[in-house]
Amino acid sequence: MKSRPHILTIAGFDPSNGAGLTADIKTFEALKCYGLAVCTANTIQNDIAFKTCHWMDVEMIKEQIDVLFERFEISFVKIGIVKNWKVLHDIVDFLLEKNNKIKIIVDPILRSSSNFDFHNSSIPREFDQILDKIYLLTPNYIEIEQLYVDKTIQETIKYISSKANLLLKGGHKQESLGRDELFTKNGKQYTFNPKGQNHSEKHGSGCVLSSAITAYLALGFPLLKACFRGKRYTEKVLSSNNGLLGYHKI
Repeated sequence: MKSRPHILTIAGFDPSNGAGLTADIKTFEALKCYGLAVCTANTIQNDIAFKTCHWMDVEMIKEQIDVLFERFEISFVKIGIVKNWKVLHDIVDFLLEKNNKIKIIVDPILRSSSNFDFHNSSIPREFDQILDKIYLLTPNYIEIEQLYVDKTIQETIKYISSKANLLLKGGHKQESLGRDELFTKNGKQYTFNPKGQNHSEKHGSGCVLSSAITAYLALGFPLLKACFRGKRYTEKVLSSNNGLLGYHKI
């Protein structure tokens, strides 16, 4: 039997299991990868309301990472919510100490679907250093507007993609809803149009997309195909039922 690649998710715990690390693990499992998880926060939320967030200490996060690297070979990691940009930078550097060739996919969650803000401060210069060290950034249109408020969206896209690959999720772009765009570090641009009409909004769909892309990368697919397949997998979750919590088929 072929062994499955190990993927690490570093994210928050969502009790409804629609978003965060448990949604990532379900996605990894459905796509025939083995998911490992490090918790950054215990969130008090369900699929329609976000109450508050209790953050894990950064040293405890590192201890969780450390014990997993002692046991498993990890080449891909997906990062979700973290307390602030400094913590994210510390985590990224710690991962690179463990494996200097590791591919890091960051889903920069700045606000929950129920409008809970995770980051209230402006983007520090440290974020530029983070971009230089990661493989892929996966913001939506609301998030990319907040990343560099002194730049237009097009200027922000050009700047970020000069440092890291950028997948701009189109779930919040009303004029072309569901159209995702990939901007690669080598200057190429690709568009992924939505397929099918039977999709309904799902809590945690952004988490599912970024973790599905990470899974396909871990399975050996190049970035373009991983993004395409990740989008199609996410669409299956979006069309799995009419509620806010999607189903993952294994």
